[in-house]
Amino acid sequence: MITALCSDSTAQNISTDADLSQLNTMALACVADTAVLLHTETQLDEFMASYAIGNQAAQSLLVLSGGSNVLLPDRLKAIVLRPLMTGITVLHSSAEYVDIEVMAGENWHDLVVYTVNKGWYGLENLALIPGLTGAAPVQNIGAYGVQLEDCMLSVRAYHLPTHTWHDLSAADCQFGYRDSIFKRTPNTWLISRVSFRLHTDATKVSASYGDVKTVAQDYAQQQGRLHPSPLDVMKAIIDIRQLKLPDPKQLPNCGSFFQNPVIGQAQFTELKASYPTIIGYLLPDNKVKVAAGWLIEQAGLKGGGIEPILTHQKQALVLTNHRPYLATQTEVARAQAYIADSIYQKFAITLAREPVWVDADGSIGSSDHEV
Repeated sequence: MITALCSDSTAQNISTDADLSQLNTMALACVADTAVLLHTETQLDEFMASYAIGNQAAQSLLVLSGGSNVLLPDRLKAIVLRPLMTGITVLHSSAEYVDIEVMAGENWHDLVVYTVNKGWYGLENLALIPGLTGAAPVQNIGAYGVQLEDCMLSVRAYHLPTHTWHDLSAADCQFGYRDSIFKRTPNTWLISRVSFRLHTDATKVSASYGDVKTVAQDYAQQQGRLHPSPLDVMKAIIDIRQLKLPDPKQLPNCGSFFQNPVIGQAQFTELKASYPTIIGYLLPDNKVKVAAGWLIEQAGLKGGGIEPILTHQKQALVLTNHRPYLATQTEVARAQAYIADSIYQKFAITLAREPVWVDADGSIGSSDHEV
């Protein structure tokens, strides 16, 4: 019915019984009732107008970007919207900075490499994070001491309930640690463009986090420089991530599965007395962020779980799928519960899942599967 109401250019991008198993990096089996590929903002306008008229069954909408941070059900009774618009535009430039606008369908890592090679800096610490640019603000992606919000200016997003476009500033996005207004109100917004302000000072880097400082310094010395450049930092982070994290194309995963839990200083001090090597980072208000990967490893679960969903041998924070395109969301839930229960029994710490859980009707975050 909806297809009949669309123009030919939009209708040809609509498919039914769409196989999404290869469109999520966890490679979970999933078939959606309908999938819509959106290459322009005009196509979204047209489809939403048709949806309002022709959606007699009132099917819910699910926005699916690169599928790198999502857990899909085996049967998805929803209409999946895939924003695949591409293009990078310079909005403004000066001697100190460059403002760019990036369409939602641009590959994130490719964008990072492109900007660093252009001499536009600020995103280098976020290299090799899988996914598309439009999804980056949803999770407020971050790595090695940098978060997306540090460089982001604004987003252009479509408000699905009211069928209206909005330009949202970074403040409007209400960013937090791996959090945003988009994550807190799922399936409400579809981001089509993201703008960034990137600096041009090659001496300004963030390279003090973990192994990044050492590896980046090695790259600088190889080039006869005293201090690492943003390019050195990007290369270092790519090396580190490739060494520690599995490539989803070779071993399906959705990145870090559990968030690093935040506990009180008193509890951390008590745990440190029993586990002197526990890894924690001091936060304001007498809070400590504990390394979830360390907890899992200390519980003897590195490489463990429940088949076919196992933690990675080199990075316990990552759950991997050893039965790609066949394993289901239910099997992920089973392994997740087993790991979380084990951690709570040993440390009295509750783990929170990082990837987005999609229910069979397209809604987000079933409480039955919350950790």
